Amino acid sequence: MSETIFGKIVAGELPADSVYEDELCMAIRDKFPTAPHHYLVIPKKPIPKLCDAGPEDQALLGHLMLVANQVAAQQGIGEAFRLVVNNGADAGQSVFHLHVHVIGGRSLSWPPG
Repeated sequence: MSETIFGKIVAGELPADSVYEDELCMAIRDKFPTAPHHYLVIPKKPIPKLCDAGPEDQALLGHLMLVANQVAAQQGIGEAFRLVVNNGADAGQSVFHLHVHVIGGRSLSWPPG
């Protein structure tokens, strides 16, 4: 479980600024925010990349989306926010433990990359 920094955070081996936790996931403040509000929703199950998720992960993936919405509301972002999942190094993924970025608090341009 604790092979990545997120695995270590989930296992309680490393500290993080947690804003939400339940039996399936946790949400933390990003240490390197790209906007005034930037959170990471991390499943407790270690899935390296989105493309590594299987049919058995369908409920967990949906739960991550609902938690992202809940975190945005609880943190005062409102209804204007972006969810990002980077899949693989070429897409910008640097920690190979699936996570959802919740980004908001300013006007977000498009395209992002």
